[in-house]
Amino acid sequence: MFQVDLNCDIGESYGRYRLREQKEILRYVTSANIACGFHAGDPGVMRETVRLAIDNGVKVGAHPGLPDLNGFGRREMKITAQEAYDMVVYQVGALQGFLSVHNETMQHVKPHGALYNMAARDASLAEAIAQAVYDISPSLVLFGLAGSELTKAGEKIGLPTAHEVFADRTYQSDGKLTSRSEPGALITDQEQSVSQVVKMVTEGTVISQQNIAVPLKADTVCIHGDGEHALAFAKYIKDTLEKHCISILSIIN
Repeated sequence: MFQVDLNCDIGESYGRYRLREQKEILRYVTSANIACGFHAGDPGVMRETVRLAIDNGVKVGAHPGLPDLNGFGRREMKITAQEAYDMVVYQVGALQGFLSVHNETMQHVKPHGALYNMAARDASLAEAIAQAVYDISPSLVLFGLAGSELTKAGEKIGLPTAHEVFADRTYQSDGKLTSRSEPGALITDQEQSVSQVVKMVTEGTVISQQNIAVPLKADTVCIHGDGEHALAFAKYIKDTLEKHCISILSIIN
């Protein structure tokens, strides 16, 4: 029997800008990565999303990103390791405040967008982020791209670390995600997407764009909550994984 966590980036509305269907997605995932106000989210959205996650029995994690609302945190910025550390501490602390109101604990931290991708390949940024998470609480789980510098940094410092794979993204032969600026970066066919996930979970490999089988570890699968058909896909992937005898459980049960 295989098992995997299903996580979703959520709470990414801001002010009068509202994303649809994010509430309903919580019925199908086991971990929620809640935006902390830098790339998306605001205090009211954070408060409401934390409550919704708790009501649905979904584990809560912080989703810290770069301070770039206009670019949704997906544009790279030149930052120092110290700045990365400070950004993570600040944003995790903000979300922890809302959890404390409910006497709930945080399960994990997962960087967002460009910060996530930068840390996947830059050891100094990865180590700064891992250190920030460790200094907040060494029991927090660090989510990072499978086999990346970020997961290496988390394991090195002694954090529980979850290797993350993506349902809707293609991979390169070095195990990295295809850049969103490149053709074929996104998988739009849901059957192809779920087939890739099943292979990653049960076989520990993904077929790259170069048609090479790349080994990886799949502890948690990301579902993007801002997609046009995000809700339908969340239900489809959950149902399909269960049909393949894959148990869907949060990282910390």
